[in-house]
Amino acid sequence: MATATATKTASTTTRTLHVKIKRYQPEGDAKPRWQDFTVTAEPTDRFLDVLNTIKWEQDGTLTYRRSCAHGVCGSDAMRINGRNRLACKVLVKDLGTQITVEPMLGFPIIRDLVVDMEPFFHKYEKVRPYLINDEPLPATERLQSPSERARYDDTTKCILCGACTGSCPSVWANREWVGPASIVNAHRFIFDSRDRGGAERLEILSDRTGVWRCRTIWGIHVTEAIEEVKRAIMYGTTATE
Repeated sequence: MATATATKTASTTTRTLHVKIKRYQPEGDAKPRWQDFTVTAEPTDRFLDVLNTIKWEQDGTLTYRRSCAHGVCGSDAMRINGRNRLACKVLVKDLGTQITVEPMLGFPIIRDLVVDMEPFFHKYEKVRPYLINDEPLPATERLQSPSERARYDDTTKCILCGACTGSCPSVWANREWVGPASIVNAHRFIFDSRDRGGAERLEILSDRTGVWRCRTIWGIHVTEAIEEVKRAIMYGTTATE
């Protein structure tokens, strides 16, 4: 009896979704086109589950990136209902029944929802996003105080999904600009007390394609990190006092 009740409850929560996806397959499409799909899903399903259902049951040619499906790898960033999100994190119940999906803006489209991330990673590599320290190795590890570690904690959380970059009007207008994700990852090392490459990174970010192209759209931690890099360039120090 309990099993039957559970099955009935689950079935009554299922909703019908109307999903509109921007498609582009270069071997046959002169330009992107829209395609409509109808899918049933549970409110607690992730949107990645919806895409998988479409690909596995309706149209196997639908192309998108996915990997860990747990919001760690950053593979499945896309524009869902006009906002860049990770498909594996957003829930069906938060999207409504009319859903529009397209590739992130500001990136060349390779196929369907897959964009070319090579320029993005090239800019990321430009800021030397790794610890630089040529001082003699200590007997143990290089230590930090809790406050020193907290100084750059927020910018360690970037998973290089490109969502902030694809949401940035400055990127849309200027493909040469280094972009927010690169500056965030530079920040992570510039403000690391163990690192000695901060001056080099600040010099890289001070040129015409660097941090000054940011128009500072406040409201997210990304722009706070960019502002801190700007102040470090202006004042020649990462000190907070």
